[in-house]
Amino acid sequence: MTALAVGLIMAFASTATGLAIGWLASKSVEGTARQPEAGGMIRTTMIIAIAFIEAIALYALVTAILLWTKI
Repeated sequence: MTALAVGLIMAFASTATGLAIGWLASKSVEGTARQPEAGGMIRTTMIIAIAFIEAIALYALVTAILLWTKI
């Protein structure tokens, strides 16, 4: 049962992270295409947002490891 829980945690976290980063990149490219002069600010904001999104995946990984080792 623990293996199933760990697998589901990582599956949902990686799927959500991938979708969020894909959506973020899509909207960033769209914003840059509409206003090329704001490309630098859009890129900076996108990189910061990607770091926060990746943190969600890392929290899920830590939770999965803790559950797997039953601490």
